[in-house]
Amino acid sequence: MSGLSPSIRLLRDLVAIPSVNPMGRLDLPAELVGEERVARFCAEELGRRGLDVAVLGEGGRTSVLAMARAGAGAETVLIASHLDTVPVDGMEIDPFDPFIADGQLHGRGSCDTKSGMAALLVALGRVLERGTLARNVIVVGEADEEHRSVGAFDVLAALGDARPDWALATEPTGLRLIHAHKGVVHARLRARGRACHSSDPSAGRNAIVLLARAILAVEASARIFLARPHPDLGPATLSIGVVGGGHAPNIVPDDAWLWVDRRTLPGEKAESVKRELEDVLEHAGLAGEVVIDSCREEKPPLGNEPGSLAVRGTASVLDDLGLPSTVAPVAFGTDAGVFSRVGIPSVVIGPGSIAAAHTARESVPIAEVETMARIFERLLESKGAR
Repeated sequence: MSGLSPSIRLLRDLVAIPSVNPMGRLDLPAELVGEERVARFCAEELGRRGLDVAVLGEGGRTSVLAMARAGAGAETVLIASHLDTVPVDGMEIDPFDPFIADGQLHGRGSCDTKSGMAALLVALGRVLERGTLARNVIVVGEADEEHRSVGAFDVLAALGDARPDWALATEPTGLRLIHAHKGVVHARLRARGRACHSSDPSAGRNAIVLLARAILAVEASARIFLARPHPDLGPATLSIGVVGGGHAPNIVPDDAWLWVDRRTLPGEKAESVKRELEDVLEHAGLAGEVVIDSCREEKPPLGNEPGSLAVRGTASVLDDLGLPSTVAPVAFGTDAGVFSRVGIPSVVIGPGSIAAAHTARESVPIAEVETMARIFERLLESKGAR
């Protein structure tokens, strides 16, 4: 292992620190849950590079925030790499004992997305040592990206009005430059019935039957999305993922519910999705009998106008290095959408493949991690053009 590059040695250290996002689960071992340990490790690494570091968050859901300044008037870029990972159920390798095989480093978080943080920390250290920093850089390691982006909102609150000119989020894109992705809204619908003995169903109101009518109406409503596709992302989508209800076979159920997963396009928000679902229920004659208990945006969509500062800033670096710079959309959501929603132009790029993320044998190509470090070095040493 002594022959490993600084990026891979650091990635190995990051992967070895469990930082599992519980995602609401209560059955996970406490020693695996939360980002505090890995956040403090990153804070120490940033401190060694001479940066002032803030550690944010509560209850072990910890994010790290630091800034390196090139000087007054320099362009400011925020680079975010999330610290949490998905749980490790069903993994076929030891998730926190990283190893190298076939040109890949294996372990939970190696691909999604501790490799981005490792590449950034190494690149920043090299640039600061050379004294060639040309852009102000805000370094972010955020908690909770895999669930509700609490860490990204903590970072924005800490920054206040000191917003960057643009942002880059690291995710496994195979080093492709991502300018657009869909968002995620989750809505919970509940049917209200009236319970009675199943020997006389006419005395009650079957909530499951009401919910079944709602399912058909909601599913049918998705056809309209095909008529209004986004030029890059295609149509919005809707999926009913969880259904529940009832108490016993011999009781007419008075309660039933479902969860809708709605993938949104730029310009859509939770409020517009809720109004859309309310209209569907109204037209189906179910208003008042089926209600929307909650409608929450889990990840905002990402969209960039042609020639946005984020796209130009990243594409110019890729061009300088002889790497592909054509923009592309992806289906998965990221914290770039959170930053974009508050007016910070944002893009996504990073080593690894989304096909390897969250898998039983998660891994990242070593060569792509090294290339990402080169991309960051060139980015930090380029002045940009606002």
